[in-house]
Amino acid sequence: MTTADQLPSRRLPAWCTAPWLMLLLPVLYGLLDAALVAREAAWWQVALSTLAAVALFWRRRFPVVALLLTMPGSWVDEIWLAPITAVYSVAAERPRPRVVIPCGVLFALVEFFHWPLPQDVLDLSRATALDAIQAVMLAAGPAATGLLARTRRELAARLDELTRGQERESRLLAERVLISERGRLAREMHDVVSHQVSLISIQAGALQVSSPDPAAVTAARTIRELSVRTLDELRQMVGVLRGTGGLPDAPLAPQPRLADLPRLIEQSGLAADTELLPGDRPWPEAVERAAYRTVQEALTNITKYAPEAAVHVRVRAKGRRLRVEVRNEAPPVRPAETLPGGGHGLVGLRERAQLLGGTLTAGPTQDGGFEVRAELPASRG
Repeated sequence: MTTADQLPSRRLPAWCTAPWLMLLLPVLYGLLDAALVAREAAWWQVALSTLAAVALFWRRRFPVVALLLTMPGSWVDEIWLAPITAVYSVAAERPRPRVVIPCGVLFALVEFFHWPLPQDVLDLSRATALDAIQAVMLAAGPAATGLLARTRRELAARLDELTRGQERESRLLAERVLISERGRLAREMHDVVSHQVSLISIQAGALQVSSPDPAAVTAARTIRELSVRTLDELRQMVGVLRGTGGLPDAPLAPQPRLADLPRLIEQSGLAADTELLPGDRPWPEAVERAAYRTVQEALTNITKYAPEAAVHVRVRAKGRRLRVEVRNEAPPVRPAETLPGGGHGLVGLRERAQLLGGTLTAGPTQDGGFEVRAELPASRG
């Protein structure tokens, strides 16, 4: 780090660059110039000099008009500050050559042919040449400074635009990197999970063929169906993560609805007491899907932690809201080993419910069981 970087930046107070001060300051020094020059002048000369200073109030909106109003005072009196400021404003606000050049030439002529005109105004002498050079410099200096200020403002605007463009490009690059990383993770997830689930499906199929026990055959068939369905859903999620996996027009599989809940509960293998809605009332697809996922996650957790407990599933309509309740009683025997879980399922369900404008609560009951309750509004589906 250099010494310049270590020094604190010194900035002017905010009032020093306030717009009202920038507008008023040229008028004040124009009036001061008029007062100093026209102390012994006639009243009408003082009036023209004052008009030249006051005209600077309109130098930004009407710079050419302001310059024309300063010319009479500059011609009859030796005031410089007001017309110089007006020429600068014309160059800064109207930078076209066809406007700046005539205005600069007008001020140079007024300054050279000053009132009252001397008899030797056109004599080829050193004094006349110096007066001409002075008039040209008084007009060219503020015009060049105004053009430079205008160019500086335009460059600052271009630089700001380039900076915003670079920030947009940086965000797009970060998004591309994120998409690439998400695709890589999706591929890894597909390779690992699909391999394990495929092994489960194969083992279940082998058990279904070789086992003489009808109960074991039924359980193996259920495991195989669940494995196949899990693989289908995994492929869909991986396709979404990878940007549909190169199949932009591939349709998604039918999404689960309330009508699929009986099959879900049956395949869970739990002793569930159910109270489900009839299928005659249409609910928004997002609401039905959220209700299905809520029941699915709750039953999965019960299978992990209380497979022998009694289960109660309630899906009821409460006005224009869909209420989903899944509760298990205290299990008679706690399983010695449970499947691992990270607690992300309920978090995702809560976020899904909040996006729909609903709520989801989950927690233990007084009798030692566990309850998941969701309320989903139909109006946000």
